[in-house]
Amino acid sequence: MCELLPGDFRYNECGMKQTGASNTIYNSQKPQGAEVIGPMDLWEILKLILYGLVEGITEWLPVSSTGHLILLEKFLPLQLSPEFLALFRIVIQLAAILAVVIYFWPQLWPIKRQTWDLDILSLWGKILLACVPAGIVGLCLDEFFEKYFYNPLSVALALILVALVFLLVESRQTGQTPRIVHHRQITWQIALLIGCFQMLAGVFPGVSRSGACIIGGLILGLSRPAASEFSFYLAIPVMAGASLLKLLRLPVSASSMELLALALACLVAFATSLLTIKYFLAYVRSHSFRGFAYYRIALGLVILLFLALT
Repeated sequence: MCELLPGDFRYNECGMKQTGASNTIYNSQKPQGAEVIGPMDLWEILKLILYGLVEGITEWLPVSSTGHLILLEKFLPLQLSPEFLALFRIVIQLAAILAVVIYFWPQLWPIKRQTWDLDILSLWGKILLACVPAGIVGLCLDEFFEKYFYNPLSVALALILVALVFLLVESRQTGQTPRIVHHRQITWQIALLIGCFQMLAGVFPGVSRSGACIIGGLILGLSRPAASEFSFYLAIPVMAGASLLKLLRLPVSASSMELLALALACLVAFATSLLTIKYFLAYVRSHSFRGFAYYRIALGLVILLFLALT
């Protein structure tokens, strides 16, 4: 709970007026319509913005956004109610997804000059097919894996193991010419296999949904830009579906201050996502994923060291 400054007051949970001068509680009942002021101070708002930045950057890089958010919640926790924190996680993810939709709108909108583009309709079919494995696992086992694997130790191990896979795949890619350089060349079978790789990210936090898709794409013969772009496409249905499903299960209740801070964090996540997607795609056209692998290993080792010392 945030400390009250002199001159400030709030109504505590019992409806008593509490002042900041001496933390004195007066026996004056909360007026009808007044609400209990939660710990939403400037520092909490800055932390929400930081969470939005982390979501917008890590959601589209092969470094695991879920893993980073779990670590933030562990080492820089938000002083918010569990209900609002759950709402926050879902909504900033939807803001990041909206950035993908807008960025790739010309490639994904199937109506061109008042006629249906069959190539884009086929692409959407492959996208939806690729999301089936993750959808099945998410519906059946989401709560189980969230209970037992959403912790810093699991994140650290997944960061390191997937980084080693990245390095192995990149070493095999050296000197090879990719067979698939455009999404039109992706077959239905390849789309489904990439979806199976994506499923792993839904099971183990720290794997990275985009990272799993990219690894699967590289193994199956996609170029780095093609694998990265297809991973962005897959994010739209699988992440939007999972987020909306959780949102429907969640009792939504938030103060006006909380909603304002949430909107600010979403704006940050949206804007950051647009920039991240743009520069990441430009980067992978001429660079490998080794740099991201080294970052994952370093972060995983730091987490393990911290856990060993505490």
